[in-house]
Amino acid sequence: MEAKSRNNLVVSYLTLGGIIIVAMMVFGILMLLTQGGMLDLSPAAFYQFLTIHGTGMVGAAALAAAGVMGYFLSQYVQLSKKIMTANLALFLIGVVMVIVGVFSFKYAGSWTFLYPLPKLSASAWGTVGALLYLFGMLILGVGFLLFYLDSGRAIMKKYGSLAKGLGWDVIAGKKSEDDAPPKAVIASTMVTIVNVTALTAGSAVLIMNVINVINPAFTVDPLLAKNLTYAFGHIFANSIIYMAVIAVYEILPRYANRPWKANRVFLIAWTMSTVFTLLIYTHHLLMDSVMPTWTLIMAQALSYANGLPVLVVTAYGALMIVYKSGIKWDVASGLLYLSMFGWVVGVVPAIVDATIVVNHVMHNTKWVPGHFHMYMALGACTMFFGFMYYLAKQDSYIKQTILDRLSFVAFALAIVSLSGSFLVSGALSTPRRWASHIPEWMGPAVFGAFAGVFAALAVTVFVIHFIRYIFRRKEKVSGDRNDEKLA
Repeated sequence: MEAKSRNNLVVSYLTLGGIIIVAMMVFGILMLLTQGGMLDLSPAAFYQFLTIHGTGMVGAAALAAAGVMGYFLSQYVQLSKKIMTANLALFLIGVVMVIVGVFSFKYAGSWTFLYPLPKLSASAWGTVGALLYLFGMLILGVGFLLFYLDSGRAIMKKYGSLAKGLGWDVIAGKKSEDDAPPKAVIASTMVTIVNVTALTAGSAVLIMNVINVINPAFTVDPLLAKNLTYAFGHIFANSIIYMAVIAVYEILPRYANRPWKANRVFLIAWTMSTVFTLLIYTHHLLMDSVMPTWTLIMAQALSYANGLPVLVVTAYGALMIVYKSGIKWDVASGLLYLSMFGWVVGVVPAIVDATIVVNHVMHNTKWVPGHFHMYMALGACTMFFGFMYYLAKQDSYIKQTILDRLSFVAFALAIVSLSGSFLVSGALSTPRRWASHIPEWMGPAVFGAFAGVFAALAVTVFVIHFIRYIFRRKEKVSGDRNDEKLA
């Protein structure tokens, strides 16, 4: 794929993803204000907001992270421009269907669409709303599946197999560490493996739900449906940070002017995370006593283990790259480095929640969104926000202003505060996904809402900076051409 075409598509991925994230943050703030007793939102509207917030946030973050992956992976392998374009088009179609299903036909079954809820809604929504949402999700999934299949094809064409894309020949000693694949290829291979699996599982359970909505006589084992749903949802959401972290691997070494090559330990860590990520979704089913005992034990043990391999080698590597490097900090490098903190800290409450005895008490409380907001907002999203600033700096004459730097600080403090409010609510046993709170639960919700306002304002500044870059990059292209003529 030509560099110019690649960059145009990547810019579209990031712009659309950023705009949707800002919109979804507004819905999150409105929900917290409702739970805090400061806004009178009907329960039906609350659950519609909950559905669009969860679905939109994960979808938009995945699109932006796919842009990061596509940008850097295409520097090493030949990706298809048509497939990236198709993914973007299918994303837009799917988003429109989901929005219409949620707001025009009142679908409010949450992003989990747990069987048989899409059909059995107690008349809260009808068949049309459920089908629009389910088909919209299915179309979204098909687009992403095409993207990952094309990534796998390109990696296998260049390196011979996905195993070699993960560096197994280096791990086995058949090649030296100097011949290891680039970090972008290793991460992309891992994401390709886990997400093809996840999206296949998700497509299967979505089709099952569609058939059940159309013909209720068709039934599915609810435990099988739940396993497929979380095999899709947990893996797909988790993969966002594994795509976005490619920006850290590729950009921080350029700022520090130091190489960051993959060694055998790094390769082993990524292989371990590939396996663990496919298996640990079962920690969402620790409260399902009908699950086989061995799966729950595995969920707890591997959830502990999954927080270590890639995170440790990445966080430690980032520290070593920066240490005494004389790095020149700006918003881009600052966001990328901050994302390491968000990833490390965000994993801790997740590991706590994966403990069976804790999970039985905490999993249906706000402790879970506390971990997820820290991990996703201050980890994954911060990575591609950093990439947006890097791309703007490299490809245009646009300057970072004091407002950008203030927004960086505000974003960090606001997300820590927002996530902290969720964790405090979880410690108070405040249930998640409830439209109404008793007075004793309202304080943290109000605090979180105000923190969310500052976070949303900061992200708005990030997105506006990137949109300004879109218009200003043409000036750099023209300037570069004039320089060439003068030369």
